[in-house]
Amino acid sequence: MSDILPFLKSIISVSGVSGDEAPAADLVKKQWTPLVDEISQSRLGSIHGLKRGVLKKSLSKADKSPRPSVMIATHMDAIGMMVTRIVDGFIYITNVGGIDSRVLPGTPVIVHASGTKEELYGVIAMPPANLLPEGEGSGVIPMKYLFIDTGLLPGEVSKRVRIGDRVSFGTEPVEMSGGTVSGHTLDNRASVAALTVCLEELQSKSLVWDVWAVATVQEETSFGGSYTSTFQLRPTIAIALDMTFGKGAGANGYQTFPIGKGVTLGIGPTVHPFLYKRFKEVAERIEIPVSDDLMPEYSSTDADAMQLTAEGIPTMVVSIPQRYMHTAVELVALKDIQRAGRLLAEFVASLEADFIERIVWD
Repeated sequence: MSDILPFLKSIISVSGVSGDEAPAADLVKKQWTPLVDEISQSRLGSIHGLKRGVLKKSLSKADKSPRPSVMIATHMDAIGMMVTRIVDGFIYITNVGGIDSRVLPGTPVIVHASGTKEELYGVIAMPPANLLPEGEGSGVIPMKYLFIDTGLLPGEVSKRVRIGDRVSFGTEPVEMSGGTVSGHTLDNRASVAALTVCLEELQSKSLVWDVWAVATVQEETSFGGSYTSTFQLRPTIAIALDMTFGKGAGANGYQTFPIGKGVTLGIGPTVHPFLYKRFKEVAERIEIPVSDDLMPEYSSTDADAMQLTAEGIPTMVVSIPQRYMHTAVELVALKDIQRAGRLLAEFVASLEADFIERIVWD
């Protein structure tokens, strides 16, 4: 199994705020091109990699129906911020995707300045509590009062920065103890790395089904990539690969899972029970530890869109536990990324030509 760390560190070192994913998409395309038979990009910017399967000889040569296909989707967009106004050289922001403003003060960021097409490094700061409106200076400071200081004079900021410019986290990836990595946008670039592991594993396997590896855009804001790519590719079944909440200080309930102890399998209305059963069987056979991730309503992943596309797609959710979701210091275990990739590859390799005909709701 190859070392996925260099690719992971590279892809969490670039921007790719939802709706502006080009930097991440370029890296994904470069990494996947040698691993698939075809690669393309959707009109919205999602990356589609096709790994073709081969029908078994026992099937009739007269059968001209297309090979069944499985789509494995992992979103490559990230949460971030957007410039709302500039006052005396200080850049005020709003969120793109879900960001808890408690984690922002003191965070290094990069302003993607459209005025000069450059990256401006800055830090998120806040005014002294006594200068805020009454009642706003205690507790969590609302995002509308936070601002970015780039160190530039007001005139220089105005030349470079425009309203609507994207802002991404500027923290560097860090290799931690115990085989873990910390950095921004591990949700969901760690899953992109896991899907890359899957494609590497598939190089030595005989496949009956076609495999669509898809890095989607806009999951954090609209599911735009998963809706449109699923509609375009019309897979027979679909799998969403995403992150879930890792156990940690103050996070020990049934909705959290230990870091480094395996991946999770979704259970709920979004997940087809027949796919869950097969994943469970495959995980037991190859001795990969899995936990049940309860999703009693929505999964809050690309699966919610994929399941409801066209006449409906049987869908599964596989997740990798991580700590500190939607912050600049998310943390994940490398072995869980490798496990997720191997589990996906073994599942795909287990699909028989008539698998879809045997799917039942029980």
